[in-house]
Amino acid sequence: MNGFMDFTSLIFLVLAVAIFWRLRGVLGRRTGSERPPVDPFPKRDEAPAESNDNVVTLPRSGQRAPVQSEGSDRIDEMAPTGTALNKALKMLVSADANFEPDYFLTGASAAYEMIVTAFAAGDRAELKPLLSPEVYAGFVAAIDERERRGEKVESTFVGIDRAEITEAALKSGIAQVTVRFVSKLISVTRSPDGTVVDGDPTKVAEVTDVWTFAREIRSRDPNWKLIATEADA
Repeated sequence: MNGFMDFTSLIFLVLAVAIFWRLRGVLGRRTGSERPPVDPFPKRDEAPAESNDNVVTLPRSGQRAPVQSEGSDRIDEMAPTGTALNKALKMLVSADANFEPDYFLTGASAAYEMIVTAFAAGDRAELKPLLSPEVYAGFVAAIDERERRGEKVESTFVGIDRAEITEAALKSGIAQVTVRFVSKLISVTRSPDGTVVDGDPTKVAEVTDVWTFAREIRSRDPNWKLIATEADA
């Protein structure tokens, strides 16, 4: 009888091991090299992490904290007291205590590099969640035209020299922040036969862009999107 029980136990043990290895093969295992989600905007509070990739994110509006005097002082440093920008920034902080200009600029700079790089590569999937529908349509039209001509862009993003908020507003519950970026990049556009049609592959060019980001303050969606662009001569 004991022999029968031992033989039965052995069969169940073999089956258990086989099921374990099958589940391991199906579900996989973490290796420590998985790509973390992209979150261009750092968080002041430890808010729950968003799962979407390639989004321009601030802390959730539910994670509101008292406005600190040092934040107000920082706004006064960025924009003199009494100016329209100073008043607008303080109005945004009053509407959303999680809005902080320095943190916003850090995230906006990360988003700027992502967008510039994705546009040069013609990566529509990377661009779409970062842009408003109107801006996305304009970017895609330019990419389509470039591809129609058979041209390719070779671009190296060197870095951002300066990023500063130039305008801010709260219109009908929509926060809008305009940032002036001064960046450096190497960019060249080549025709199908490799001839340079624009840019210089050996020259680091300085580029100045003025971009406006927007977000609905009361929305549960924490993402900011690019709603307008212009080049600053």
